[in-house]
Amino acid sequence: MATEYKITNAMRVRYMEELKYLETEKMQEIAQLINEARSFGDLSENSEYDEAKNAQGELMGRIAELRNILDNAVIISDEASEEMKGIVGLGCTVVVRDLEFDENEVFAIVGTQEANPMEARISDESPLGKALLGKRVGEIAEYEAPVGTVRFEILSVER
Repeated sequence: MATEYKITNAMRVRYMEELKYLETEKMQEIAQLINEARSFGDLSENSEYDEAKNAQGELMGRIAELRNILDNAVIISDEASEEMKGIVGLGCTVVVRDLEFDENEVFAIVGTQEANPMEARISDESPLGKALLGKRVGEIAEYEAPVGTVRFEILSVER
């Protein structure tokens, strides 16, 4: 069974643009590098040729990865149904209060492909993401971290 990749429509568009670039422009660049390296002679001792072939392999790997993601993508809806309003789910932006430090933080709950903790984009599969999912405003989300139990109060949920 293929892995499902939960992504936003914006991420799907970015992946499609990247795939198009890689399959056209980047593929041509690599082909030119390979042809240029071949012109240097003996391929057995041609480091330029080896580098170009390695770059081609990496390119083909990334193209295969993008195709797999796009073929198995589950698009996260930007809009919540009436019964899901106010409940933390994929695609939500959540404002929470750290109960230990009494500080507010804002997180976007996204799929693993879009997660970036440095940008406060938290995966739904991370410990924090799992703790937040399904919670409503006013509820407490907690999870175990290496420093102990971390607790957040849900202040707002937006789509």
